[in-house]
Amino acid sequence: MISQHIAVIGSGNIGLALAKGLVKANICPPRQITLTRRNEKALEAYAAEGYHITADNVSAVKAADIVVLAVLPQQLNAVLHELRPALDVQRQLFVSIVSGVSCKDIREGLNADVQVIRAMPNTAIAIGHSMTCLATDGASKENMQLVTSLFDTVGISLQINEELMTSATALCACGIAFFLRSIRAASQGGTEIGFHAHDALKMAAQTAKGAADLLLQLASHPEQEIDKVTSPKGCTIAGLNDMEYHGFSSAMIKGIKTSAEKAGALYPSKN
Repeated sequence: MISQHIAVIGSGNIGLALAKGLVKANICPPRQITLTRRNEKALEAYAAEGYHITADNVSAVKAADIVVLAVLPQQLNAVLHELRPALDVQRQLFVSIVSGVSCKDIREGLNADVQVIRAMPNTAIAIGHSMTCLATDGASKENMQLVTSLFDTVGISLQINEELMTSATALCACGIAFFLRSIRAASQGGTEIGFHAHDALKMAAQTAKGAADLLLQLASHPEQEIDKVTSPKGCTIAGLNDMEYHGFSSAMIKGIKTSAEKAGALYPSKN
């Protein structure tokens, strides 16, 4: 259990999932978390659970030790300018989950030498299975350990170099959609070969989950596991080769590269 008060600035899907994850893991009670949103009424259900809610970002930050920035990139400059009067540089730690924005950008926007840690979770944070990448350009080791422990409660976290954070956005955050699309495609294939749609989706999703767990739990390589289910002249290798002929792997690779390029251009020029 931590003693710090947390303010989530911009409580959308990711910010709310983080808050709920921290409470569920007994890291902190709801009363230590303030959620902000321009439409405060959208947070009324969270107030009933004990969270503080407000549309006033400044008051939320004044009371916070850890400030989680969870707004859209195009909203960030205005929000940072708004928060300047609320800063306590010696006390506060900023955690940014804003795509394409560097630690330096945050400090410049706040016009203050605050400690900043970037985090890139994905929407699986809502069920405690996020893959979160973390990076900083100067936060203390203690603060890095603290933020790592927070995100470890809602999945798995990995510290990377800051220059790779945009790539992490494409592979992990956008990647949720890519893998969901592949599961959807598999379920459609299942329907075409005879299964009812709901059965095909359940079978495809569980098969994908099993494949991922093989790699994570056995620390195995995909090709090593693929070799276990491919036999000479068999049906698996026939299906794999047909998928590759139609560009399965190359399409996935190209999609990830395209998303990374787009993610790097989301943050507008500074005001």
